[in-house]
Amino acid sequence: MKRKIKTIPKVIIIFLVSMISFLPFYYTIVMATHSTDQVLMGLEFIPGSYLLENLKTVLNSEYFVAFGNSIFVSVVSTLLSMLVSAAAGYGMAAYQFKGKKILYNFVLLTMMVPSTLGMIGYMQEMRMFHLGGSLWPLIFIWIPNGFGVFWMTQYLKNSLQAELIECARLDGCGEIRIFFSIVMPCIKPAIITLCLLIFLWSWNSYLLPLVMINRADNYTIPLFIQTLGDEHKADIAAQITGLLIAIIPLIAAFAVFSKDFIRGLTEGAVKG
Repeated sequence: MKRKIKTIPKVIIIFLVSMISFLPFYYTIVMATHSTDQVLMGLEFIPGSYLLENLKTVLNSEYFVAFGNSIFVSVVSTLLSMLVSAAAGYGMAAYQFKGKKILYNFVLLTMMVPSTLGMIGYMQEMRMFHLGGSLWPLIFIWIPNGFGVFWMTQYLKNSLQAELIECARLDGCGEIRIFFSIVMPCIKPAIITLCLLIFLWSWNSYLLPLVMINRADNYTIPLFIQTLGDEHKADIAAQITGLLIAIIPLIAAFAVFSKDFIRGLTEGAVKG
């Protein structure tokens, strides 16, 4: 009985923090049910009746073209970044070679440099390869991911048994088969955690698409949403409605993989 009484304050605190965290999301939903003029008039906590009009504005635009572009960019970026990071992390954790420590420290240093510093050089590089204005620069930027290499290296150092790799080699397994058949299943929580993070970062990326994309048919969601409205006034309510639709893939991904995501984070924190 005493234990139950002691847990009551914790439950209350968790409930209050959860409500405070949910409040901005609820307010976003409410704003999507009002017109732009009503949104600009002030804070409303009661849903309105303008949701269908906002949905019509969004659906009658090229919103789902931008939605498809974002899906393509985020999924391909996530898969390529995950494969490269896992392979590099496996190499760092399982192999001994000259200059390994220097190379690993260099990877850590890349995490300390703001990505905006290299944006102009990256833009010029993409134009040199005649990729400017396409979706590929938004994908290539995520492939050499310093955090991903660091994350996979630390996870593999603590979860991968060297004896398992040696046994596979004695049985005649090649390095590629070892990587995909043994290493990848062993680090599934780390893979899912990294994939969710890369997907989230790529999906929400705004500055790089703003710099690289100059064609409306290649707009991603963050770029396209700001175009909703007419030439005289932005339709803020429709933009908020578009944002709500854009949140659905993120919520679905975290709902499906939340257990593995939390497991990956906790195992990495405890073992690392």
